[in-house]
Amino acid sequence: MSQVRTKEEETNREELQENLEDLEFQVFRMQDNLKEIAKKWDVIGIEQSKEDRWVIVYADETQDMCKIMLTDCDSSFRGQWDFSIHATYQDDHSIHIGDIKGPANKGYGSICMDYLKEVALKHNVPCIKGDLAERDWDHLNRLLHFYEKHDFEIDVDYEEKCGEIKWYPHN
Repeated sequence: MSQVRTKEEETNREELQENLEDLEFQVFRMQDNLKEIAKKWDVIGIEQSKEDRWVIVYADETQDMCKIMLTDCDSSFRGQWDFSIHATYQDDHSIHIGDIKGPANKGYGSICMDYLKEVALKHNVPCIKGDLAERDWDHLNRLLHFYEKHDFEIDVDYEEKCGEIKWYPHN
């Protein structure tokens, strides 16, 4: 029994050491990436993805548009985001999501969407809108799940292959 426990303890110790080394690497990379990103954009957060990977969230805002971008800390920042939400301020009453770009199922979209909602609240913009287009139909179920998870109202016209999404902050 003690021999089994010893092998099990050794395996756990090795696993812990690997996790520690991975975390140290991510933190080192995060420091370097933060310096580079902060030269050009506003760093607005550091989060962990659903895969427990550290990511840096940053924004590019003008009077007309807002981009929420994310870069993971697994590699050096080379001037390009790993995920982004591109939106425009349509008026004082809404932000319109134009495009969401990046890999699926990493949790990046949820992180960026939470920050876009914070931007809307910060600027007292009461609605985030977006369109569902025919180009979205090959991943429509994934999109619907995503928007439902983020409390969007969804209106889909399956015949015309189009739709609209709207988010209002809870009062």
